[in-house]
Amino acid sequence: MRLTNTFTAFFQSEKAGGLLLLFVTILSLLLANSQIQTEYIAFWHTEIGPHSITEWINDGLMTIFFLLIGLELEREIYHGELSNIKNAALPIFGALGGMIIPAGIFLALNYGTHTQNGAGIPMATDIAFAIGVLSLLGKRIPSSLKIFLTALAVIDDLGAILVIAIFYTQSIAFHNLFFAFVIMGILFVLNRRKVHHLAPYLIGGAFMWYFMLNSGVHATITGVLLAFVIPFGDGGEKTSSYRLQHFLHKPVAFIILPLFAIANTCIAINGDWHEGLSHENSIGIILGLVVGKPLGIYLFSFLAVSLGICTLPQDLKWKNILGAGMLGGIGFTMSIFITLLAFKSDGEEVITYSKIAILIASFISGILGFICLKLTFKKQKKRLKSNM
Repeated sequence: MRLTNTFTAFFQSEKAGGLLLLFVTILSLLLANSQIQTEYIAFWHTEIGPHSITEWINDGLMTIFFLLIGLELEREIYHGELSNIKNAALPIFGALGGMIIPAGIFLALNYGTHTQNGAGIPMATDIAFAIGVLSLLGKRIPSSLKIFLTALAVIDDLGAILVIAIFYTQSIAFHNLFFAFVIMGILFVLNRRKVHHLAPYLIGGAFMWYFMLNSGVHATITGVLLAFVIPFGDGGEKTSSYRLQHFLHKPVAFIILPLFAIANTCIAINGDWHEGLSHENSIGIILGLVVGKPLGIYLFSFLAVSLGICTLPQDLKWKNILGAGMLGGIGFTMSIFITLLAFKSDGEEVITYSKIAILIASFISGILGFICLKLTFKKQKKRLKSNM
């Protein structure tokens, strides 16, 4: 399967970005538990205007990350894996299973408790980390698996966005929401009238973000909505959508996501940190990501192929899908993001224990996925050589 230049550029930036995320996460954890612990943690809570530095990152800069996700999703729909329903069915079903089963496991343990709101936490996949681990396996990985995992993660993020919009919106200021959609409508008209200059869309997007922020709907949703009103055209290199998407890859991978990781993993780990792991919330997160993700992705993908809805690529085996499903259990960025929304009013302790559970589950998933894929592709390579 031939990879497009756009996909290759995206894969390479996510690959390097994933390795950088690992480095800054370890660095942040070390600083948060060093002699400068108090000053370091206090810095991220420094108020700048009405919000802290961490809030500006989570509500502001992460909107740009969601804008890139929206642009990637749009390209996948028009020209990528999702443009053909037969090809799209496998990652779509895989992503659905990877959201439903983990959420089900979490709710089975937490339903009726004050932490049941965290069901969305194990539903997410971190694209950068998952691709970063996959890239460590080198050239032995076929392009069809790269495409499957990337498409699955993008759909997964779309699912997470819908979960945020529907389930983590507590109260809505309808007049602000109305103004946000009026601006979106104006930008859509500009799109239809073939206005290709990016300036009016970005300025309009900034106003959309302001009204969305004050509407009660999470402001980062603006990024996805804005992506779909920016002119896509034929998807070529001269189009507004392509130019913005190409421009955003590196800032998002090397600045925005690392800043998010640093700001949200400055966790002071106390001597009794392990006690939080026995709570239903932590168990639900870990089981949801480590067990629920690969199980859901594998079972729903198998079901789709068995029903004749789609086919498994010729160069892949079911154990490869299982390995990719394990990498899908690396929740990290999106899982932490949903944690902040789910437990906003539950206190810092629940958030901290949830973050620790996410880090542990993501680490286990990454290791298991790497080992599984390395062993399976090694055996497949030997079998291929013996048959030649």
